[in-house]
Amino acid sequence: MTATTDQDAALRIASGRKPFVEPLRLGERLKEIRLANQWTLEDVSQRTGLARSTLSKIENDQISPTFTAVQKLIGGLGIDLPQLLSPPRVQTRTMGRRDLTRRGHGQQHPTPTYEHELLSCELAQKRMIPFKTIVRARSFDEFSEWVRHDGEEFLMVLDGEILLYTEFYEPLPLVQGDSIYFDSDMGHALVSVSEEDAVVLSVCTRSENSP
Repeated sequence: MTATTDQDAALRIASGRKPFVEPLRLGERLKEIRLANQWTLEDVSQRTGLARSTLSKIENDQISPTFTAVQKLIGGLGIDLPQLLSPPRVQTRTMGRRDLTRRGHGQQHPTPTYEHELLSCELAQKRMIPFKTIVRARSFDEFSEWVRHDGEEFLMVLDGEILLYTEFYEPLPLVQGDSIYFDSDMGHALVSVSEEDAVVLSVCTRSENSP
């Protein structure tokens, strides 16, 4: 949208012409912004000074907002005019994908310190990488370098106890049922401290550069 088009749009709002407001689905866009921020109508009312009933009518395209109302929305919600005028996001339908991994049938990937079982390996282009790991390492000295990879990681201890070593923190003891979420580009390493090798479940976000 050019600067001229933006100015024309603002002028049309000021004149209250419905042919401009309705094609933009401004009410739907306002509702999308509100829900994205987990705001109620009362929250938006307090932020903008507009009555709840007025906001509800705007969201349901029962009235067109005046230029003054648009100014209050922009100022109260901390957005600019292009953000308010941009069309609502197209709601894409889920493809209904699923990928079952039976117990013990994951893809095995052993290393000197871990015994990984990669899960949901048949599903391509997924956003997360889940895997179960038997922690074989018994000392931090067994690692020649920090483990690190792009993204974020969720980890839960399924059996046993571990020490989680991280680059910027003291070693953290975790027992069965404990979980932690951390930036996985921070160096980290797991060591079993229970009598039996600990078992953990990890879910990592997929790198944008991954195929």
